Amino acid sequence: MDITTSPMVTADENDGQELGRFLAAKRARLRPQDVGMPEGGRRRVPGLRREEVAMLAGVSPAYYTRLEQGDVGRVSDEVLGSLAKALRLTNAETDHLFRLANPQGEARREACSRTAVRPALQGLLDAFVDMPALIIGRRSDILAWNDLGSLVFGGLHDLTVSERNLVRLVFLDPSYQDLFVDWEQKAADVVGQLRRDAGFHPHDPRLSALVGELAVTSGAFARLWARHEIQERCHGVQQLRHPEVGLLELHVETLRVSGEDDKTLVTYRATPGSTSQESLRVLTSWAATP
Repeated sequence: MDITTSPMVTADENDGQELGRFLAAKRARLRPQDVGMPEGGRRRVPGLRREEVAMLAGVSPAYYTRLEQGDVGRVSDEVLGSLAKALRLTNAETDHLFRLANPQGEARREACSRTAVRPALQGLLDAFVDMPALIIGRRSDILAWNDLGSLVFGGLHDLTVSERNLVRLVFLDPSYQDLFVDWEQKAADVVGQLRRDAGFHPHDPRLSALVGELAVTSGAFARLWARHEIQERCHGVQQLRHPEVGLLELHVETLRVSGEDDKTLVTYRATPGSTSQESLRVLTSWAATP
């Protein structure tokens, strides 16, 4: 996704340019020794040369150069698979590569995002009385939450709709920079997730506007966005530095909402009997006290 897209550039041209930028970024992160090749003397640019990637993928240097220049039509699945292997792409990065090369594919047919949360889904969130839970939508918008989720993540009730965006909060809200113990890793994760969303929806004007805003207002975001890293929303352990109850160590799980691929249920569970579980209980009791 080009944050400086000209109105005279067609959608197909944008897709080709984004594919080229992605390939160039992945090529630049590899060293010859990473792929079993000799270093080959002094290099003017970091990473592999175009002809080296072409040789590893079994395509001509001229064809690979056209790919990076965005001057190419439909790319076969066989070639994409060879490129993914040559560039040592992760599964998430490989999926992203296939979407960029086939913008008319099934994954991109939906033209707009549904942001409304069904009452039954909100009821599920509210049933997690001792566990913070959120619904995250396209562009990392925070669409819904339970009471404990709002308490842990800084009073989501008090934010405007436009402010309820995880990427915007991570980069522009100082309280969020204090909240995450490993802010640098969190920042890289949310940018990688936003980049993945951009692969599914390359012509989403709201997503383009968000990327443009953050690239101008946050140098850290601009640097991370330029790396073209792709990140799935998955699972792990999140350490938070809550201003009222101190350190929270929570196990994160993410689940796709059935029939609504733009929505993800994210839960944050404390280990039973842990200090973090007791801290969550304290937050809940404070919220219940008039």
